[in-house]
Amino acid sequence: MQTRNKVLDDISQLMTNAMGVAQGAKDEAENAMKSMIDRWLADRDFVTREEFDAVRAMAQKAREENAALKARLDMLEKKAT
Repeated sequence: MQTRNKVLDDISQLMTNAMGVAQGAKDEAENAMKSMIDRWLADRDFVTREEFDAVRAMAQKAREENAALKARLDMLEKKAT
């Protein structure tokens, strides 16, 4: 027959509870830091990746249209002379 040592059971329970508290504190600290970083980034008016990609696509399209218009203008100037 096994006997249980009350002191060891209490220490084991205490350590288990301490680990739970530590994990909860870690999660709270991570959430607080993430919220603080999100607020800081929002205050800086950084653009999102989607906004950056949209502007880049618009710039690429504008460059292509500019090149086409330049070629057309060159052709018209050549015909005029």
